[in-house]
Amino acid sequence: MEHKPGTFRTSIGGQALIEGILMRGPEKQAIVVRSPEGLVTKVEELTLIKDKYPILGLPILRGAVTFLDSMIRGVKALMFSADYFPDDEAAQPSKLDLWLEKHVPAEKLQNVLVWVSVLLSLGMTLALFMLLPTFVAGLFRAQNAALHNLIEGVIKVAIFLAYLILCSRQKDVRRVFCYHGAEHKTIFCYEAGLPLTVENARIQPKHHPRCGTSFLFVVIIVSILCSSIVFSYVNWQNIWVRIGMHLLLLIPVVGITYEFNRLVGRHDNALTRVLSAPGMWLQNFTVNEPDDSMLEVAIEALKLVLPEEKDKDRW
Repeated sequence: MEHKPGTFRTSIGGQALIEGILMRGPEKQAIVVRSPEGLVTKVEELTLIKDKYPILGLPILRGAVTFLDSMIRGVKALMFSADYFPDDEAAQPSKLDLWLEKHVPAEKLQNVLVWVSVLLSLGMTLALFMLLPTFVAGLFRAQNAALHNLIEGVIKVAIFLAYLILCSRQKDVRRVFCYHGAEHKTIFCYEAGLPLTVENARIQPKHHPRCGTSFLFVVIIVSILCSSIVFSYVNWQNIWVRIGMHLLLLIPVVGITYEFNRLVGRHDNALTRVLSAPGMWLQNFTVNEPDDSMLEVAIEALKLVLPEEKDKDRW
């Protein structure tokens, strides 16, 4: 780590888990969980679909592909960490659990559960942040597309804020958000060129401009802007047309957001700080101050994904 402090931006990112952290580097990803028996680590080489299909690495498309890939890997990591903290060890498995264990290979069952979880997550996200705002906004019977989009946009932001506040008040989720803070502090420490120690990580900021919370907020803002443009050319008063257009806009919206985050994350100046300010503020609900044991987990996870080639992880 010989880069100058304040000039280096790493492409390494992470995700908070249940008593653990997932770190993803340019070549591999690592899961580190603090189980009752001690630290548990799992390191995997990364194989990216864009390496096999280069077209999926093009701007806009790569954003949607990266988002889906991160969601799948994140669900797998959450399931891995959850295995070390069963809800009730004394509980007896259900008949369905026993049948699945007997008739379905463990690896295949896990893949099915991952995809079911991903589809349910996507479905709930679409229902909460797209279908519900579209339906509620329609009740106001706005006379023009601009007013309708303004109402729908306000509803989306309100639902997003309510969702974050509700999550932040859950006891178990608060600890996950502490690990979220540990991930941010550790990456800041690495970007500053400091030795990866608990002491150095502890003094770093807990809010990071390339956080997933900021990404989700920008997705909502970009969707509002895209809808405002597209709805000017369609029969926006028909709820099914509105839902259909929102679905068609999913890939470009996520893609544009991804490119925006890449641009903002690569620079640190007055303009990028202004653009990232709303997302940074929202992290007050999703990022908590970690303790030293959490920082140890984050540091271990980061060390496991550092590339051997210098600057290969440069943003």
